[in-house]
Amino acid sequence: MRWQAYHTPHSLDEALALLSDYAGAAQIVAGGTDLILDFQQGNHAPPQALVDVTTIRGLDQIIEEDGWIIVGAAVTHTVIEAHPLIRRYGAALAESCSVVGGPQVRNVATIGGNVAHALPAADGTIGLLALGAEVQVCTWNGIAVECTWQPLLSIFVGPGMNSLAPNQMIGAFRFPVQEPHTGSAFDRIMRPQGVALPILGVAAQVTLDAAGARAVAAAIAVGPAGPIPFRALESEAILLAAPSLDDAVIDAAVVAAQRQAELRTSKHRASKAYRHEMIAVLLRRVLPRAIAQARTETTSAD
Repeated sequence: MRWQAYHTPHSLDEALALLSDYAGAAQIVAGGTDLILDFQQGNHAPPQALVDVTTIRGLDQIIEEDGWIIVGAAVTHTVIEAHPLIRRYGAALAESCSVVGGPQVRNVATIGGNVAHALPAADGTIGLLALGAEVQVCTWNGIAVECTWQPLLSIFVGPGMNSLAPNQMIGAFRFPVQEPHTGSAFDRIMRPQGVALPILGVAAQVTLDAAGARAVAAAIAVGPAGPIPFRALESEAILLAAPSLDDAVIDAAVVAAQRQAELRTSKHRASKAYRHEMIAVLLRRVLPRAIAQARTETTSAD
């Protein structure tokens, strides 16, 4: 056996109390598509116990509440890809989850695991980041669970490392219901290598003015282009300052994203030079699609 105990708690309190009792010797499992491979490949030593959170009620739900779309940490990529609330308000997330692994992986892999694994190339993370998502961190204080919302990137420390303590877990994610005249999109370039290995992923969300001419809000997420996924803030500023979103403005946003990205050559993915060029390729795909979707929303509103 690779672990000595396997727990199936039915509440956050029970799950977090278990994690706290094991004091770092237990790990959360949901889909297990990353975790079990890590054990098999020797990347991490197996823990003393696994705590399966898929039996916790509510962690597998997607709801709209108080102006937010809330996605439970145990929701699978397949569910996210097809869910009407995600397709309506978070196309970038639906598209990013639709390319994770193959159908068998998407049927069991969860968005919480995708983010908690803390890889800068994680497709779901990049989709969430472009939507301005927050993460709900739940903490066992010895008596009860306290859950707080915080910026998504706040739990990222470095490649494969998050800041969650042994008495903490991700409960959910949330992103704002889109303002009128808003569109989002995601695309990636990958290398088939047993499983789909992302070379680079880009997601964008754009909100236009009522006339559909200029951007009043913009977010661009890229990964892997540094130790953690990142927002191309310089590119966003260029879009917001422009009187219109023509090809020249998109070209300027591309150059800014290339300048900001911290790229490196990876023997498993691609060279630094290649990924530099792929930022341009993907942004020129994603931005026009997000803008076109926003303009469709503008026309529909009129």
